[in-house]
Amino acid sequence: MRSRYSAFVQLNSRYLLETWHPRTRPTSIEFNRNQKWLGLRILDTRVLEDGTGQVEFVARYRIGGTSASKLHERSRFVRDGERWFYLDGEIIKR
Repeated sequence: MRSRYSAFVQLNSRYLLETWHPRTRPTSIEFNRNQKWLGLRILDTRVLEDGTGQVEFVARYRIGGTSASKLHERSRFVRDGERWFYLDGEIIKR
């Protein structure tokens, strides 16, 4: 999860696509170049019996001169060999 966050910070679409499971991977990723990522906090991680994993996190960001916002998500990953691939995520609104 931390490496994917770093890829968003660095606008590294190649890495993001390479770590996205082929079943759910988009053909491309568009970045908002005015968006600045401010930090990542991992809230929970779980490895489930079916070979998937979950990471709940909050990532803070700012677009232009606006106030900071947060993305609170529970991401799902699947393991293939020694690598984990991002499947999808559920946005959590509280």
